[in-house]
Amino acid sequence: MTGTFFVLGIDAATWSIVRPNLTRLSSFKKLVEIGESKTITLEEKPVSASVWCSMFSGKLPTEHRHESYVVNGEIVVRDAIKVDFIWDLLHDAGKSVRVLNVPFVVPPYSFNVDFKPVGFGLPTNEKEWTEELVRVTAETKRLIAEGPDLLVSVYTLLDRIQHFHWGEDYVLEWYKRVDDAIGELIFDTGFLDGDNRLIVISDHGFCSFGEAKVQTLPEYTKSGRIKGDHHENALLITVNVDYDIERPQDVFYAIKKYLM
Repeated sequence: MTGTFFVLGIDAATWSIVRPNLTRLSSFKKLVEIGESKTITLEEKPVSASVWCSMFSGKLPTEHRHESYVVNGEIVVRDAIKVDFIWDLLHDAGKSVRVLNVPFVVPPYSFNVDFKPVGFGLPTNEKEWTEELVRVTAETKRLIAEGPDLLVSVYTLLDRIQHFHWGEDYVLEWYKRVDDAIGELIFDTGFLDGDNRLIVISDHGFCSFGEAKVQTLPEYTKSGRIKGDHHENALLITVNVDYDIERPQDVFYAIKKYLM
């Protein structure tokens, strides 16, 4: 196989915002038109640390046992998670792998990329959200140009924005900014003109606070009142990927099918 397998993660991206606004989200609209789009309904808790870990290890939460960013007052580090991720396996197999800003730990994890996450991976204000969007986009474009076998890159900002601004027009403004960034990465670069493969995926969706099956945060935090919370329905779009993805773990196996 030639080309790059690119997984673009968008933490907390939800169809409940994207689908009603496709006329205003031109990059999402193009991807829905040319690719396959669906909802992944999580059977596991919609907790980011666990879901991203599942997605790239192929393991169930009962197997990888990584449920939280902090355990007993200590931040969990990569070495404490006793599983191999897809990038470890591919790197050991001699494949070219680049991984950027994956938030299964804090700060988000990068592999074969020198990148310092914004705000320790927890951007909390408009300045930091803008900085993350700009820096992750720029670095991802650089990595696309390198043409690695596997590229994984994740935006985290929508999760934070939606927790504090769910239900406001402000949320859609940020989806538009992310949509513009997707356009830069996928369409302006001509990424899909050749043999490349693409997965665009979120770890969970979003809903109003109190509507979620699993409450992930208290209603009031040091950063302010929580207006939105994680929903079990995650977003998925694939282009040139012939693998049935029904759960987060299937991303691992889809990559493995093509690259191992």
